[in-house]
Amino acid sequence: MNWLELIAYFFGGAFLTNAIPHVVAGAMGEPFQSPFAKPPGEGLSTSTVNILWGFFNLLVGYLLICRVGEFGLRTTSHVAALGLGGLLLGLFLARRFGRFHGGNAEEQS
Repeated sequence: MNWLELIAYFFGGAFLTNAIPHVVAGAMGEPFQSPFAKPPGEGLSTSTVNILWGFFNLLVGYLLICRVGEFGLRTTSHVAALGLGGLLLGLFLARRFGRFHGGNAEEQS
Protein backbone atom coordinates (compact mmCIF):
# COMPACT_ATOMS: atom_id res chain seq x y z
CA MET A 1 0.00 0.00 0.00
CA ASN A 2 1.50 3.29 -1.10
CA TRP A 3 0.60 6.09 1.32
CA LEU A 4 1.43 8.83 -1.17
CA GLU A 5 -1.16 7.43 -3.56
CA LEU A 6 -3.79 7.34 -0.79
CA ILE A 7 -3.01 10.96 0.09
CA ALA A 8 -3.40 11.90 -3.59
CA TYR A 9 -6.77 10.09 -3.73
CA PHE A 10 -7.88 11.82 -0.52
CA PHE A 11 -7.14 15.25 -1.98
CA GLY A 12 -8.56 14.18 -5.33
CA GLY A 13 -11.87 13.49 -3.58
CA ALA A 14 -11.68 16.88 -1.89
CA PHE A 15 -11.08 18.67 -5.21
CA LEU A 16 -13.92 16.80 -6.91
CA THR A 17 -16.27 17.70 -4.06
CA ASN A 18 -15.24 21.35 -4.22
CA ALA A 19 -15.94 21.41 -7.97
CA ILE A 20 -19.62 20.55 -7.51
CA PRO A 21 -21.02 23.80 -6.04
CA HIS A 22 -18.93 25.98 -8.34
CA VAL A 23 -19.94 24.20 -11.54
CA VAL A 24 -23.59 24.00 -10.47
CA ALA A 25 -23.80 27.67 -9.46
CA GLY A 26 -21.96 28.74 -12.59
CA ALA A 27 -24.16 26.62 -14.87
CA MET A 28 -27.25 28.13 -13.21
CA GLY A 29 -25.88 31.62 -13.86
CA GLU A 30 -25.69 32.31 -10.13
CA PRO A 31 -22.92 34.12 -8.27
CA PHE A 32 -21.18 32.08 -5.57
CA GLN A 33 -18.28 32.44 -3.14
CA SER A 34 -14.84 31.71 -4.51
CA PRO A 35 -11.23 32.42 -3.56
CA PHE A 36 -11.21 35.23 -6.15
CA ALA A 37 -14.01 37.29 -4.57
CA LYS A 38 -13.51 40.20 -2.21
CA PRO A 39 -13.18 39.26 0.58
CA PRO A 40 -11.83 35.87 -0.56
CA GLY A 41 -14.21 33.02 0.19
CA GLU A 42 -16.96 35.35 1.40
CA GLY A 43 -17.77 37.72 -1.43
CA LEU A 44 -19.51 36.53 -4.55
CA SER A 45 -17.80 35.72 -7.84
CA THR A 46 -19.52 35.72 -11.20
CA SER A 47 -20.96 32.58 -12.71
CA THR A 48 -18.15 32.58 -15.29
CA VAL A 49 -15.47 32.66 -12.59
CA ASN A 50 -17.23 29.81 -10.80
CA ILE A 51 -17.36 27.66 -13.95
CA LEU A 52 -13.65 28.23 -14.51
CA TRP A 53 -12.81 27.53 -10.85
CA GLY A 54 -15.04 24.44 -10.83
CA PHE A 55 -13.42 23.01 -13.94
CA PHE A 56 -9.97 23.73 -12.52
CA ASN A 57 -10.98 21.69 -9.45
CA LEU A 58 -12.21 18.89 -11.74
CA LEU A 59 -8.88 18.90 -13.59
CA VAL A 60 -6.84 18.73 -10.37
CA GLY A 61 -9.13 15.98 -9.02
CA TYR A 62 -8.69 14.02 -12.25
CA LEU A 63 -4.92 14.38 -12.16
CA LEU A 64 -4.71 13.26 -8.53
CA ILE A 65 -6.99 10.27 -9.02
CA CYS A 66 -6.29 9.06 -12.53
CA ARG A 67 -2.65 10.00 -13.02
CA VAL A 68 -1.17 9.09 -9.62
CA GLY A 69 -0.67 5.37 -9.18
CA GLU A 70 -3.30 2.95 -10.41
CA PHE A 71 -6.63 3.97 -8.84
CA GLY A 72 -8.91 0.97 -8.52
CA LEU A 73 -12.66 1.26 -7.98
CA ARG A 74 -12.53 -2.24 -6.49
CA THR A 75 -9.68 -1.36 -4.11
CA THR A 76 -11.27 -0.49 -0.80
CA SER A 77 -8.40 1.66 0.45
CA HIS A 78 -8.43 3.75 -2.75
CA VAL A 79 -12.18 4.34 -2.65
CA ALA A 80 -12.12 4.98 1.11
CA ALA A 81 -9.39 7.62 0.75
CA LEU A 82 -11.26 9.35 -2.09
CA GLY A 83 -14.58 9.19 -0.23
CA LEU A 84 -13.08 10.42 3.04
CA GLY A 85 -11.50 13.41 1.29
CA GLY A 86 -14.83 14.27 -0.33
CA LEU A 87 -16.81 13.75 2.89
CA LEU A 88 -14.52 15.82 5.11
CA LEU A 89 -14.28 18.71 2.67
CA GLY A 90 -18.03 18.54 2.09
CA LEU A 91 -18.72 18.78 5.84
CA PHE A 92 -16.28 21.66 6.18
CA LEU A 93 -17.85 23.52 3.25
CA ALA A 94 -21.37 22.91 4.59
CA ARG A 95 -20.43 24.57 7.88
CA ARG A 96 -18.38 27.34 6.27
CA PHE A 97 -20.88 28.41 3.63
CA GLY A 98 -24.08 27.44 5.42
CA ARG A 99 -23.98 30.80 7.19
CA PHE A 100 -24.35 32.56 3.83
CA HIS A 101 -27.11 30.37 2.43
CA GLY A 102 -29.20 29.44 5.47
CA GLY A 103 -27.73 25.95 5.84
CA ASN A 104 -26.78 26.47 9.48
CA ALA A 105 -30.35 27.16 10.66
CA GLU A 106 -29.69 25.83 14.17
CA GLU A 107 -27.08 28.57 14.67
CA GLN A 108 -29.32 31.39 13.46
CA SER A 109 -31.80 31.36 16.35
